[in-house]
Amino acid sequence: MSKMHDTAKLDDLIVTTIDSVRGYEYSAEHAEAGRHATFFAEMAEERLAVVDRLQRASHALGGTPADYGSVAGTVHRRIEALRRVLGGDDAALLSEIERGEDYLKEEFERALDDAHVSDVTRDIIRDCYASVRRGHDRARALREIERAA
Repeated sequence: MSKMHDTAKLDDLIVTTIDSVRGYEYSAEHAEAGRHATFFAEMAEERLAVVDRLQRASHALGGTPADYGSVAGTVHRRIEALRRVLGGDDAALLSEIERGEDYLKEEFERALDDAHVSDVTRDIIRDCYASVRRGHDRARALREIERAA
């Protein structure tokens, strides 16, 4: 269990979580008539707090955490913008948010399952994962309501 391994795991989660923040911000800006904009904005803020916590943990280990998202996240948002232009609605936004949440949840689960992560770092990841789970479950519930309507 090395500081370098912990820092690398934290930094991977930071980049992916920044993608989540940007996805929520994009969705807040493009929600039809602001319908789910409050949820999206709240989740962006909550994810910013997760990024901050992960960045502080990385700094404490001597790391230099990222302050940018991934190329894949940028491409995903560009594709979502194209879908919006082609007639995507809030249900489509929620589906994409849930898909991103599935990915983020899997990334946190992989980090939690990593036997080489220290107990201290695992505790930080577990605390942040609680937010990820809440966001995932809320997005899924909203998407299911959208589909039922």
